[in-house]
Amino acid sequence: MLINNNLLIDYIKNWLREDVGNFDLTSQIIVDPGIHKTFNLVVREPAIISGLEVAQSIFHQVDSELEFNTFCNDKDRVKSGFKIAVVSGKASAILTAERVVLNILQRMCGIATMTDDYVKAISHTKARLVDTRKTTPGLRLLEKYAFYCGGGKNHRFGLDSGVMLKDNHIALFGDIFEAVKRIKERAPILTKVEVECDTIAQVKASVNAGADLIMLDNMSSSEMKTAVDLVNNNIPLECSGNVNLDNIREKALTGVNYISVGAITQSATCIDIGLDA
Repeated sequence: MLINNNLLIDYIKNWLREDVGNFDLTSQIIVDPGIHKTFNLVVREPAIISGLEVAQSIFHQVDSELEFNTFCNDKDRVKSGFKIAVVSGKASAILTAERVVLNILQRMCGIATMTDDYVKAISHTKARLVDTRKTTPGLRLLEKYAFYCGGGKNHRFGLDSGVMLKDNHIALFGDIFEAVKRIKERAPILTKVEVECDTIAQVKASVNAGADLIMLDNMSSSEMKTAVDLVNNNIPLECSGNVNLDNIREKALTGVNYISVGAITQSATCIDIGLDA
């Protein structure tokens, strides 16, 4: 996974602290400590898989002796009823980890699957799907990884990943050309500068300022085509705003290079996955 393992362990400890508290009261009362069992992780609807390594880490954080074996890999497409993994060992430990494992696995698979739907919708165009910072607080790295598993490209991971001059920055600074100039003078030399534009006049100003990327924010298809002709492949263009499965292909056919969709990491539906004895 594209995530620091120590950071992942910190996440998992927090999730378990929230869900388990001091101990799993039900399992400690009902399940004999000596009982060992094998449970199957089964996908109950078609899905793109993401999060298997996270699931394994959660089980091992609860009990390092649990055995976790997978029958597919992240990014794989599976059918309904497919057994993606088995976990074996102390039954009480498996039950303690169950809800946290399913919560994160269902969420990540849901994002990966929804991403795949969008990627397929523009597969015969030159546009590439990218994510946004519209993520669940505390889950950004995992949600962006799930987006990647679905075939998308990652945009900024945080505000320190690159410069994006948005409408409020421009309103406060007052001038696109001077804003880009200041950034180019002060930012590290490998830093790219993207400017958010909602008018063709702003696109022209961004081109003249030497922007590295231009975001076309909430523009009509005709306006985007005008912007594409204006930059003439000299600067990558990103389409953003009110993008959905019904209109993404039309937006892609304008000739933009990237289309960013916040709805995927913001509101993807979880995939139904069960832990079955």
